[in-house]
Amino acid sequence: MNRYIELLAPGGDIESIKAAIAAGADAIYCGLSKFNARNRAVNIGFDDLNGILHLAHNHNCQVFLTLNILIVESEIPALLNVLKRISNTSIDGIIIQDIGLLYLISKYFPNLKIHASTQLTTHNAGQIQFLNKVKVTRVNLSRELSINEISLLSTIAHENDILIEVFVHGSLCISFSGLCYMSSVHGGNSGNRGRCSQPCRDPYIRTSSGNDFPLNLKDNSAYSDLMELAKAGVDSVKIEGRIKKFHYVFTIVREWSNQLNRLYAGNKLISDKHALYKVFNRDFTNGYLQENISKEMFIDNPRDNSAIYLASHQNTNLDSGLDYAKGAVYDERTKIISNVGKIISDLNVEKLPLVIQISGENGSQLKITIKSIDNSFTVLSDIALVESELQILTYDVIFTRLKAINDTEYFISEIDLKDLQPNMFIPFKELTAIRNKILFILNGFRDYIESVDIPIIKKSNAVITNPTLSILISSTSDIHLCTETNSEVYLQLPNCMGNDVDKFVELFLQNEKLLPCFPAVLIGEHYQVAIDFLQRVKPKRLITNNTGIAFEAYKNGISWIAGPNLNIVNSYSLACLKEDFNCLGSFISNELSRMQIKGIKKLDDFKLYFSIFHPVLLMTSRQCFFQQIGGCDKNIVDDNCIQNCHKKDNIKNFKNDKFIIEKSKGNYHRMFNSTKCLNIDIVSDLPNFFSGYFIDLTDVKDDTIVICDKIEIVKYFDNFINNDFGAKDILERSIQKVSNSQYKKGI
Repeated sequence: MNRYIELLAPGGDIESIKAAIAAGADAIYCGLSKFNARNRAVNIGFDDLNGILHLAHNHNCQVFLTLNILIVESEIPALLNVLKRISNTSIDGIIIQDIGLLYLISKYFPNLKIHASTQLTTHNAGQIQFLNKVKVTRVNLSRELSINEISLLSTIAHENDILIEVFVHGSLCISFSGLCYMSSVHGGNSGNRGRCSQPCRDPYIRTSSGNDFPLNLKDNSAYSDLMELAKAGVDSVKIEGRIKKFHYVFTIVREWSNQLNRLYAGNKLISDKHALYKVFNRDFTNGYLQENISKEMFIDNPRDNSAIYLASHQNTNLDSGLDYAKGAVYDERTKIISNVGKIISDLNVEKLPLVIQISGENGSQLKITIKSIDNSFTVLSDIALVESELQILTYDVIFTRLKAINDTEYFISEIDLKDLQPNMFIPFKELTAIRNKILFILNGFRDYIESVDIPIIKKSNAVITNPTLSILISSTSDIHLCTETNSEVYLQLPNCMGNDVDKFVELFLQNEKLLPCFPAVLIGEHYQVAIDFLQRVKPKRLITNNTGIAFEAYKNGISWIAGPNLNIVNSYSLACLKEDFNCLGSFISNELSRMQIKGIKKLDDFKLYFSIFHPVLLMTSRQCFFQQIGGCDKNIVDDNCIQNCHKKDNIKNFKNDKFIIEKSKGNYHRMFNSTKCLNIDIVSDLPNFFSGYFIDLTDVKDDTIVICDKIEIVKYFDNFINNDFGAKDILERSIQKVSNSQYKKGI
């Protein structure tokens, strides 16, 4: 094989970064102490970053920085300072989730290469085109995709000069990444902020199928699928594990490096995964890649599976052999830790010292020679030195002008002035120009960015006197609300319209007031069916939770609103949607608190929406929950399941929290909170802020009790948002057993 595939490794701390380099990684992704999606990792300080860059680049290894969380408005100034500092390093790429951050980097930090995080849930062609428009150079695809689906997206990506990155080893989330709110709702630890408490790994009250950990997936391993991934056009294979220790990183990276080298040499690939079981694992699956989404992807134990694996492969009884296996695994790990520790002990992430020699005399150019262990060059001034009695070049003056060098992979250890004629002067702006020439060379021939002029978004002064009310429905039996209320009515479209697309098209053509709402996940042919629907119906307006549909609406001049699952949390995200994609308006994320929402600046001629009553969707999964809780005898999830299955059940954890498991026709499996969200406080908390409010009347059966019919509910909400505050009491009496934890806690 003559095509190179990058091996991308995790770096949760400095020791793991060293281990990845020593094991043969081509690139490493790591996070700073703020703004990244692995708060539980040790992460690195900014002072460490340049030393890491120097070490990695000397070993032909790139470094990508993770800024892959949602950024709230109050954090923007600090974030801009981080971006400015990063842009003056030799960093090779920035991994991003937040749409506002995509906007800022693409417009104001063009020297930074943008990588789209898996948190952006990228799984269809339109999403790749959306990301291309904001100058993304690489996309990490959703982990739920098959090799065939990856192959199709690789073709689209390469046509748009975008590289494709795929997770090939490590933990699997049960939910589509970026669309899980379970930890946020239950505990205030948002997965979109790097604080996921992994409640999906918790024990639950034993299900009727005998499972104690019904949401716990095995680890992902594409070790046997490397040839197919190469043929699919994958550019980078990524190992998960920024909270794993250095011995884990070294072991897995080394095995994958060996596998890649065999691929390049045309040798038979290794099929035995024994070496992968030596470090932490939950057993392995490649079910998503091989389109084998089955019960075998689950494991009823979230802890380390290494000893169980070893015991099960010995010629002894599993129970009697387990104690021996635990001891053997411990001994093997101790040996690995010791060996890897020795290997990485000589790798140094300290910045390198620079000696700066200054020379020159009256009438000559100022000459600055830079010397380090691995670098030596000379820079000359553009103008000549002159004698001066008042302003002269002293050590302090020169150091002050050159001290930005200390923010590179080097630091000033000495400034030698012995060859500089006394009482010499050169304008300070010339010293600044010389400094920039030095930084250009030290930073890998990148221009030094002195400052970045980012326009401050000004808050709109437009007063909203009559906010609108919109309704979301999921049943055709509720279409009468289009004519019996004054509200806009949206019909929630399924993830997979399939053969029912003609029926949906006819339904909308017959009901001109009915508007579509597109879901967050639209994969493969189901995305194409959704595009076909869009082109045939040509709605006057739509809501979409999928950026692929957003791009298609923008391209075809269809008015669109960004849905709540696009996780919009700051003003720059709004600016991106409006300026780059001609978006009409956007929902603000329900994860935000009152103060976090209040900080967002409204834009002129751009509408803001908020959902004040809805079922609380905790996660969406391509897997089947019912196999784990006793509600399905099938072993595999196929297209027939998605199109036709309709089931409901629940599970409980040991805190007695109840979770609604729901599968409706045409949709993926979903988990809901046991009670709906009702947030009517926001109307008085933030008056004249939202252009419209949204109530979700879809048919999700949970424990919330609504004691009036849907027409009455709409009437009460409509009266309430239009200043009939007597309706608030009616709503609170009519809707019982509700929650509103995210608005209270924020992210």
